[in-house]
Amino acid sequence: MVVNGKSRSDLCTYCAVLAILLLIPAVTPAQNPAQANAGREEKIAALKQSLAQNQAALKTYTWTETTEISLKGEVKKREQKQCRYGADGKVQKTVIPGGGGQEKQAEKGGGGGRGGGRLKGAIVENKVEDLKEYMEKAAALVHQYVPPDPQKIQAAAAAGKIAMQPASAQGLSTLTISDYAKAGDKLILGFDPAAKKLRSYQVQSYVEKPKDDAVTLGVTFASLPDGTNYPQQTLLDVAAKNVTVKITNSGYAKTTP
Repeated sequence: MVVNGKSRSDLCTYCAVLAILLLIPAVTPAQNPAQANAGREEKIAALKQSLAQNQAALKTYTWTETTEISLKGEVKKREQKQCRYGADGKVQKTVIPGGGGQEKQAEKGGGGGRGGGRLKGAIVENKVEDLKEYMEKAAALVHQYVPPDPQKIQAAAAAGKIAMQPASAQGLSTLTISDYAKAGDKLILGFDPAAKKLRSYQVQSYVEKPKDDAVTLGVTFASLPDGTNYPQQTLLDVAAKNVTVKITNSGYAKTTP
């Protein structure tokens, strides 16, 4: 789920992250500190076991990662990679030939009158190159949030920048982390304690300037037939620049021994 970035075991990271998050005090009036602590420890143990089993199951799969970078709704770059876990426990990715690895360029101006047409074409070409660089920056932003970094979350917890809300009607506990990767950003996690799974994952951030290019990022999770949980789609949207980055994981299949 990474665009030209380092590969990491997503679910292993989620395990560490959620273990940290569940350590954050959330005592209700009906509980004394000892009871709350015992409940947290029990949840952490169950969570670690569940996610460890989930990670082990995911390592037996190969899948296809599709990345699309769009400008004003038009796909400018599309790339597919075949993914699988290596012996070192990290995801290995191989570009799929003919898997959409092309870049679309905007028209570089018409033939017009002599030098005027060439000048216009050069100006448009420079704008296209600037946009390409910006779109790559937007795509790279995904690495800062997916998967989450346990050390950054631990630092946020120590600084008192994590807020926990009581479980919703759907049974989800919401945790909001402020100043996670950049000053002023927010990472919002929806955790299902009954199923021991992340159900929602949203980010409010920016590429370069908070007021000029605000970013929203969301991750949608899904389950395979055997119950293995995985990040099905990541969508990053820079509304002010009309730039979107969509990363989809699909085609999961058992690896051969």
